[in-house]
Amino acid sequence: MAIRAAWLSFIGRRTQGEIAEILGVSAAKVHRLIAQAQRDGLIKFFVEARPADCIELENTLVDLLGLQHCFIAPDLSYKGQRDPFGAVASFAGQFIHGLLANGSAACIGVGMGRTLSATVAAMPKMQRPDLAIVSIAGSLTRRLSANPYDVVQPLQAATGGEGFYLPVPYLAETIEEKETFHGQRSVQDLIARAEGADLFVVGIGSVSADGHLLQRKLVTREEADELASSRACVDLMGRFYDREGDMVSVSLNEKAVGLHPEKTRGSRVIAVVGGPGKAEATLGAVRTGVISDLIIDEALARELLSLAQTKELAEVAK
Repeated sequence: MAIRAAWLSFIGRRTQGEIAEILGVSAAKVHRLIAQAQRDGLIKFFVEARPADCIELENTLVDLLGLQHCFIAPDLSYKGQRDPFGAVASFAGQFIHGLLANGSAACIGVGMGRTLSATVAAMPKMQRPDLAIVSIAGSLTRRLSANPYDVVQPLQAATGGEGFYLPVPYLAETIEEKETFHGQRSVQDLIARAEGADLFVVGIGSVSADGHLLQRKLVTREEADELASSRACVDLMGRFYDREGDMVSVSLNEKAVGLHPEKTRGSRVIAVVGGPGKAEATLGAVRTGVISDLIIDEALARELLSLAQTKELAEVAK
């Protein structure tokens, strides 16, 4: 009944009074049914257009950062309360759904992270049983438990495609352990499959001494301190770069097990980024030259523009 009420409301554009009459229930009951459908994730909202100032900002960032495409989800904050993932996940979900629905991609390589998880949750379901979905950055933590932000299984459920998990941790404990993983035929085959993907969708992680890497127990305190004392500002597919897009000299770069970002260069690589404190990390990731498309929220886009322009002025001053 909740599903029928949702159809009548959002597709049929009936009022709650009309729906109550059709279903033979009270208007209050209709309100509760629609709220239930929303809570259960049965209703997904998409807006076909973006505000003109967002589009103007997109064009500015494309020119300034050398991107092929940039898409900005409008700011939804209210009285200082910012939804870091809702708008960007809604747009990215719709956008990636469109790319997959046209059948042009037979294999998609996916990273991990909170923003990507929210993106997949926002995608409408489709039937693409021919689609291969490949993890490019490891599906496990160092404790060999499932990575909570791995998106292969949710994307498989949303598309009906076939998922391929890279059965290794995001970062190995030691270089020797990494070499052991890479020596396994199954890992070699999966990395080769990932290299051949038609499309890549990745997240961008920021770097701090007490950031997400440490909170999710992907690195040790000593490794986090090493990152903090380096120029590293961004985690891209398990490799660490500075604001200029150059890989930094830290031990963790020798312990990443998944696909190297360089293997995606020249392909369509879509980075989906949301949340505060990501401007420097986003600039560093874009400066690597690997990312072709950027999907971000408006607040982050304005922070990124300010940071990029400051950097450009500093270079001119030199």
